[in-house]
Amino acid sequence: MIRVEDIFSYSAKNPLLFNQYLFLFLFTAMFAGFTILHKQVRARNFYLLLFSLFFYYKCSGWYFLLLLFSTILDYGCGFGIYIVKEKWQKKLFLVLSISSNLGLLFFFKYSYFMVDSINGLIGTDFKEYNFLAAFANGMVGANFDIHQILLPVGISFYTFQTLSYSIDIYRGRIKPCANIFDFAFFVSFFPQLVAGPIVRASEFLPQIRKPYYLSSSGFGRAIFLIMSGLFKKVVISDYISVNFVDRVFDTPEIYSGFLNIMAVYGYSIQIYCDFSGYSDMAIGLAALLGFALPINFNSPYKANSITDFWRRWHISLSTWLRDYLYISMGGNRKGKLRTYLHLAITMLIGGLWHGAALKFIVWGGLHGLALTLHKLWTENVKVPVSRWGNYASILITFHFVAFCWMYFRAADMYTVKLMLSNISTNFDFMGIGSQAAAYWKVFALILIGFAVHFLPSNLKNRAEWWYSEASYAVKITIFVTVIFVIYQATSSELQPFIYFQF
Repeated sequence: MIRVEDIFSYSAKNPLLFNQYLFLFLFTAMFAGFTILHKQVRARNFYLLLFSLFFYYKCSGWYFLLLLFSTILDYGCGFGIYIVKEKWQKKLFLVLSISSNLGLLFFFKYSYFMVDSINGLIGTDFKEYNFLAAFANGMVGANFDIHQILLPVGISFYTFQTLSYSIDIYRGRIKPCANIFDFAFFVSFFPQLVAGPIVRASEFLPQIRKPYYLSSSGFGRAIFLIMSGLFKKVVISDYISVNFVDRVFDTPEIYSGFLNIMAVYGYSIQIYCDFSGYSDMAIGLAALLGFALPINFNSPYKANSITDFWRRWHISLSTWLRDYLYISMGGNRKGKLRTYLHLAITMLIGGLWHGAALKFIVWGGLHGLALTLHKLWTENVKVPVSRWGNYASILITFHFVAFCWMYFRAADMYTVKLMLSNISTNFDFMGIGSQAAAYWKVFALILIGFAVHFLPSNLKNRAEWWYSEASYAVKITIFVTVIFVIYQATSSELQPFIYFQF
């Protein structure tokens, strides 16, 4: 039963998620209004802007004011960069945009990490101080905890999004947005706001003024993406997580090496289904509203090298890091040694983007090292690759990525050490049969997840095309069946999307 207070109030314990029935109710109600306004472009955009801000409020409470601040700041900086004549003046506005955005990101995301690091290095006992909470307490008589700093949902995503706007104007690639409402709509568009894909202004802003159009096949494709995203998230990712992966990663020492390594394989498909499932839903929801979002995943575990993996995994982030960080440092224009250094630094920062902890730095460092070694290999070794050699490359790449996922998922470096120790010294070959029987449902889902992932792309594309071209009776029948399966698989507590924490 959905209550009125559930609709309009924010709950920190129960933020709004795509896989909630409340979101389905709110989206359906919003879409009903959208069908009335969709031909009036300005009214449609303003309506979607209001819903997007409401959606973000339901996700993160009063932090939606921070989103508004970033929007106003970067809109002003973008205009400043465009209208001033002197290069130093343009740089001044660019520096204001970059320093303000990264300053807020650093404050909310890395304060605990920095304070703990300083205390550990020099033996002090500094405490975190939330000056924004203190300001709010003084200004409006609020009662926020000044020693608690909560990470706003999606801040890493919309920060990179607004930064790309300012940088692209500075580079002369785009002109500033005509009005602040259009820019606010670009920043806050709800399908991709909290976990991507990271959309660039050059991709999204031209769509804002276009008339709404959605063909019958386009509608079918959107529903197919939403269904497949929900299925990946709820049926595969959540079930594997709750019933196996979380238990092993929480206490790896009480499980055999075999179960530890199966948890690594499980997490590899869990994080893929979780994140690509969100991206599928975001792309599908945006398509229903007449907007195209960029693809974010392209069968990443089919990659035959670590470079190929990053062309397929979280594509909007990897291309952002390439275009705005790697190239800004000099890319491959400063000689081979500097190129390798730029790759390593880019991935270290990419690791740190995911979280303020040593394990993320190690994760990024391992990927940076692998990218550097692969580039060194391809530049100096010219060996024709056979079909079986390509399969071997895919297998090696996948296992390297899975190994790195241990650092990404584990609570700390000690947990990784325990898991590696168990895998190498306590594998328990004799007990594999009984352990597999005990977790057969989980292992079956892991196998299904990988099997579907490794299906030929043309086969998956044909399934999408078949559904999009099917009759409405067939579409509805399949949709109802999938929703029923998802409902049966839903755990008692809804699992948040993994990338919400970033």
